[in-house]
Parts: sequence; C-alpha cells; structure tokens
Amino acid sequence: MNEYGEGAPAYLTFRVMPQQGPIAAFAEEEALRARERYPELMGMGLPTFYFTRESERGGWEILSEGGTTPQSARDGLGTHFRRMAADSDSGKRAKAAMAAVDKLEWVAVNEMTVLHRRYRIVRSEQFIRMGPDGPEPPRPSDPDPGRRTPGESHALPSRTPGFMIDPYTGTGLSEGLLRYDLANFVVAPGAVTEEVFRDAQRARHTHPGTVLLPAEFAIAEREAGRWRSYTGSCPTPQGARDALTTHFRIVKPALQELTETAERAYAEAADRFDEGCGTGVSVLGRHFRVIRVEQVVRIGPDGPEPPRPSDHDPELPASAHMKKMKEAGLWEEPAEDDPPVELTPQQRRLITLMERDRSRRRARAEARETRLREGGGHRPGEDRSPEAPE
Repeated sequence: MNEYGEGAPAYLTFRVMPQQGPIAAFAEEEALRARERYPELMGMGLPTFYFTRESERGGWEILSEGGTTPQSARDGLGTHFRRMAADSDSGKRAKAAMAAVDKLEWVAVNEMTVLHRRYRIVRSEQFIRMGPDGPEPPRPSDPDPGRRTPGESHALPSRTPGFMIDPYTGTGLSEGLLRYDLANFVVAPGAVTEEVFRDAQRARHTHPGTVLLPAEFAIAEREAGRWRSYTGSCPTPQGARDALTTHFRIVKPALQELTETAERAYAEAADRFDEGCGTGVSVLGRHFRVIRVEQVVRIGPDGPEPPRPSDHDPELPASAHMKKMKEAGLWEEPAEDDPPVELTPQQRRLITLMERDRSRRRARAEARETRLREGGGHRPGEDRSPEAPE
C-alpha cells in the first residue's frame, strides 16, 4: 500500500484494461513475448522535444514532430503561433498570437499561456529492448504503411502529432509493465556527466509517472560484437530502411572515397533491402538491423516533463541570436549583388547522386503502376523476398 491508498493521482496511475479486437490482442501478445526475448532496457541517444497544448478535457496534445533540441521545439511553436495569427478572423486573437511569437523570438521559454491555453515544450526519452541476439526489431503488428513504396516514406505522416499525453488512458498489461519499468529507469552514473545524472535522479521524484508515445524505428549496426545506433529514429520501419538505403546510395558515395566495387556493393545492398522489406541487411562485412525504439514522456503533478537544465540546448532564439552576432561584429546583411555560391566537387557529386536516385524512384513507381494496371504485382500484404541474413 502506498501513501495514497486507493486515491493515487492520475500521473501515478497505471490503468490496465483488456485490449479490444483481434489486432489489439495480437499486439498485446507480441509485446508480452518481447519482454521475454528482449528483457534488457537501454537508453538510446539524446532526448527528443515536442511542443504541446493542454487539453480542456485533460492531458496534453502533441502538436509537432520531434526536435533534437528544446530551441528547435520553441521555433516550431513560434511557427504554430504565426499560422494561428494568419488564420484568425479575430484581431484580438491574431494580436495575442503575434505577441507570443515576439516573446519566443527573444526568450527561451518552455511554457506560456496564450488565449487562456497552456503550451509547453515537452521532453521525451528513447529506449530500446536488448536480448541475446541484439536489439528488438519491428513487430509484425507495428504499422508499416510505406512497406510497398520504398523511398517514399518521407511523404507519410508521423503518428506522434495529435497524440494525447494522458496517464489516465487505459493500456494493455505489457504497456503498463513497460511504463512501470521506465518510471524506475535511471542511466548509470558513469555513463553520463554528473549534471545529467543528477537531473535524471531528480526527475524520478518531480515527474514519477510515465506515458508511452507511439514507437519509432531506427537502424543499428553490429560492430565488434556490439550494437550501436547508426541513424536517428523514424516514424515507420520503412522510414528507417529508407534512411539506410539513402545513406548507401547517396551519402556514402558523395562523402567518402569509395572504390567502384564498394559503391556497387552498397547500391546492390540497398536494392536487396528495398526488394525484401526485411529487418536486416549485410554488405562488405557490415551488418545492419532495423530496430524498434520506445518513446516515453515523464509525468508529474502539473503534467509532462519540460526540458532539463542539462539538456543540450546550444541555440539562442532567432532575434536574440541576431543581436548577439551584431554586437560581436559577426553579422553581415545579405547583399542583392552577392555572387552565386560556388559548389564544391563534393556538393556537385551529392546533387548528381540525388538526381540519379530521384530518377530511379520515378522509374520504379512507373513500373509499379504498369504492373497494377496490367493486373500483376504483389497482392496486398504479400512479401515474396526473404530478409537478407544478418
């Protein structure tokens, strides 16, 4: 029995409920199996930041995709208020929204009230599950809408904007157990700086509850018997595959001096990955895997956790940054007659590879449309190519 008895506040509540429908039941069964096959939780990289709005019905609605720094989320919130002002048919509303924009241009604020609604920059952390064979790959029940159109995942919407951060929402048993595990997770003191460790310890008390956001996906590489993250997270498994194939086809050839043999090997590996839509691919002795990334927001009495003092936040708000540059004599106003920027050979190579890949994807899309028009192609959900061995 805790100090609250049966009256625990919502942010400390884990409401476990039966999951309705066969798909939800299947996802719940998969999640419970994942706890057995991948029992170890590990933090992954730096936190992610969103701008959110408090709901009148309870909880906080995420209004953005994730940013890598608190200031990137503040900049996004400023853009949100600009749009609000432009779309408003009320002078009073537009004036209030532009006043918020002006403040965000000068001051690094993590919360503000605009038109009687609270907005907050919210911090989330990412975790992966590890097992004897490495990090957990995507589950069969994870949505993968871009699976049949490799290279086009960037056009698909993320599941995070519109998500409601509400600890009182009922979950399945597996999600409730994971939320409990993550509520008690603190990074090892030797793995981070003392300031980061102190902030993490403090957060366990100031924001002891947790809410899981939709899972995301990334690429990991096995190197010298250990796995390390290779890309940032993407909303879908196909997004992670596309990130890797783009790296193979464009980034590596443009930024590294590859031999023709190596460049061809990476291009062929990208083609295999596109065709198979699997979870792993190997090339030139390197082994890559699509991994599942859990996202969690900590919750306290007043809502989701804002950025911590130790979070990496190097940028100033735009107007404050401009003023600082001018005071230091480092700011130059752009001139109308500035000569065009001369591209480096590396930049020209990058543009050439991007154009070549754009043509490849366009030809692939046209061939797919032709197959469908003629009654060929794969049936929905059919996967005729096996996963490449890891």
